[in-house]
Amino acid sequence: MAWFRASSYIGKLAIKRTLSHCGSYAIRSQIFHLRSRCFRSTVFNPKQKMSPVPRSVPLSRLADNFLDGTSSVYLEELQRAWEADPNSVDESWDNFFRNFVGQASGTAGVSGQTIQESMRLMLLVRGYQVNGHLKSKLDPLGLEEREVPDELDPAFYGFTESDLDREFFIGVWSMSGFLSENRPVQTLRSILTRLEQSYCGSIGYEFMHIEEREKCNWLREKIETPTPMHYNKERRVLILDRLMWSTQFESFLATKMKTAKRFGLEGGETLIPGMKEMFDRAADLGVECICVGMSHRGRLNVLGNVFRKPLRQIFSEFDKNSKFEDESGLYTGTGDVKYHLGTSYDRPTRGGKRIHLSLVANPSHLEAVDPVVIGKTRAKQYFSDDLDRTKNMAVLIHGDGSFAGQGVVYETLHLSALPNYTTGGTIHVVVNNQVAFTTDPRAGRSSQYCTDVAKALNAPIFHVNGDDIEAVVHVCELAAQWRQTFHSDVVVDIVCYRRFGHNEIDEPFFTQPNMYKVIQKHPSALEIYKTKLLESGEVTEEDIDRMHKKVDSILNEEFMSSKDYVQQRRDWLSTNWRGFKSPEQLSRIRNTGFGTYVIDVVVFQTLGVCPDVLKMVGRAITILPEDFKPHRAVKKVYEDRAKMIETGEGLDWAMGEALAFGTLLVEGKHVRLSGQDVERGTFSHRHAIVHDQETGKIYCPLDHIMENQNDEMFTVSNSSLSEFGVLGFELGYSMENPDAIVLWEAQFGDFSNGAQVIFDQFLSSGESKWLRQTGLVVLLPHGYDGQGPEHSSARLERFLQVWILGSTLQIRVMLNIYI
Repeated sequence: MAWFRASSYIGKLAIKRTLSHCGSYAIRSQIFHLRSRCFRSTVFNPKQKMSPVPRSVPLSRLADNFLDGTSSVYLEELQRAWEADPNSVDESWDNFFRNFVGQASGTAGVSGQTIQESMRLMLLVRGYQVNGHLKSKLDPLGLEEREVPDELDPAFYGFTESDLDREFFIGVWSMSGFLSENRPVQTLRSILTRLEQSYCGSIGYEFMHIEEREKCNWLREKIETPTPMHYNKERRVLILDRLMWSTQFESFLATKMKTAKRFGLEGGETLIPGMKEMFDRAADLGVECICVGMSHRGRLNVLGNVFRKPLRQIFSEFDKNSKFEDESGLYTGTGDVKYHLGTSYDRPTRGGKRIHLSLVANPSHLEAVDPVVIGKTRAKQYFSDDLDRTKNMAVLIHGDGSFAGQGVVYETLHLSALPNYTTGGTIHVVVNNQVAFTTDPRAGRSSQYCTDVAKALNAPIFHVNGDDIEAVVHVCELAAQWRQTFHSDVVVDIVCYRRFGHNEIDEPFFTQPNMYKVIQKHPSALEIYKTKLLESGEVTEEDIDRMHKKVDSILNEEFMSSKDYVQQRRDWLSTNWRGFKSPEQLSRIRNTGFGTYVIDVVVFQTLGVCPDVLKMVGRAITILPEDFKPHRAVKKVYEDRAKMIETGEGLDWAMGEALAFGTLLVEGKHVRLSGQDVERGTFSHRHAIVHDQETGKIYCPLDHIMENQNDEMFTVSNSSLSEFGVLGFELGYSMENPDAIVLWEAQFGDFSNGAQVIFDQFLSSGESKWLRQTGLVVLLPHGYDGQGPEHSSARLERFLQVWILGSTLQIRVMLNIYI
């Protein structure tokens, strides 16, 4: 692989200049049949006037007429220098000559092979690894037209049909995949067959943008194996059963709830068996808990078939007259539509393990849930001591339009490797309908794929034809393996379609008539897979009929039971938050005569704290190491704080805040403060992190209150320049456990409107809609220092409700703020 990079420029120059000698090539296609595969090739037109074609020159007689002298002289000099002293050339060229020169001349059938042909052959291999996905068969409808790049055309490298059965020496390289196999001599036909099978089938792999060689080699090993997706009869029957459940669930709802909006999964039913196999594989690799976020498309199917939400409960939610248990004293909230609700479940896996699944409730605002899920996953890792981040994993399911169009996706992606925000990798699954609500891809994004934004992270991207269920299962398992191996993000792009409109009562022919003419006649993934297994003899018609009747019987039984099902909203409540009173309950029992309460976290925490404890904490957080050299202004700040502790006078906000954090830590509470510039503070008031002016080392006094203090017990971290994504992250973090204080601080209070969706859809209404509680504290600093209206008010009129969790008294207080 290394020599590819070293010789890339000269190789491409060689190809272009050689072809310039050979005349122009006609724009028509010739098909070279390779067993069951074929590849497109641009062929030379013999009727066109052509210059004489220079003959290939063996290595032993390398002459200046190759490429008009310049490149051939360079190659010849490199070869001579290498023969005299292998250490005198770059390691990449040493590898090349060592593999080629000494062996090619003595190998039968390849003695005439030239250095130019070897370079072109390796560049052809690289062309498939880089661009093979552009030739893969991804669109199940067959409507997509993509131009096959020249780099996948053997004629581009000077090869003709007569070369197909000619043997070439390719060597054995220190990389993975078929080039590492002990087959140094292969025909061009066999090489192309392997490349077509690996890179141009139902899966399109994008991974050569990844810089780490280890990761590329790992993927090549998985991709270029001869039988990457060989499943035995038992696995195929299981896949068929899961696909049948996915398909019949949607058909059943379409029959029973004809006029209801359900945002069905028809056209993308392979998502369900793909998710199940992904979770099974993840459990085998050590994952114990998976936190999932997704939008409305296919959500009911995921709830019923993956998260095992009782089907009778799902069916009852379609009934406007469904009954609710009389739960006196329990806050019931306003509720939400059924395809916004979340759930959790301990699911048994195919390998005999159990894995906890959590689906986070979310609003219609697409992708808003992404950072919430990531934050919740990070909190799970902290509270379960998952230091390696291998037991708790996040999975996000996106739509193609929103993945490319919503900015919070990019904000969330770029949290993935930040020290205090990483979760050890997220698996992103895109349910790619090839159309958003009514918008075609050409009007919805400027890039080739909706997933191109993920390349910024060096994340591998697996595009897969949604009609090929075994290919979907394979890439879902591969994604789980990647995440557990490299602890970084990975993307699965399931290219499918939407059989009906945006919802079931929408008319898709209004805007996509050509697409939906094809969809009307297109068989479902279940029909395609049943035909495949029937032809292979692995199942019979009787087997399929028996499976179908079983699923249909259970669905009908659950539907009949839904008529008498009594819903219990307490089931929505998170276990960790049981016992915390709702706003409704607090308003019933509290009547103090005051209309407005303004309580800050500092006063709330320090009330009732022993003075001796405050002094102990105060001394600990005002002492810097003797050999530490802070900025002189910061040194003065810490000296002033030490005086505050000794005299008990003049305590300012920053000192009070630090004391509140410190006493919480003494009580064993987890404190997390996040946001733009929070380490120093926008107004240079906090200085929670101090920088040595000579060495650049940092010191956090609040990390040294107790002996052997957990470094993450107090976390203060400057975030990326984001409001929406980071506030969502901290909201998700705060939802996991009430026995902590999680704070987000805006750079200026006015800037909080960059995260208005999180405020409106989660903070102010999440408990009312989903009975999901949070103890998030929001700090909105502002000052009247002449910087104008965007820096001076915090716009408190936007906030109707603010919730603060007081960790000492373990209660919450609603602040009704009136401006």
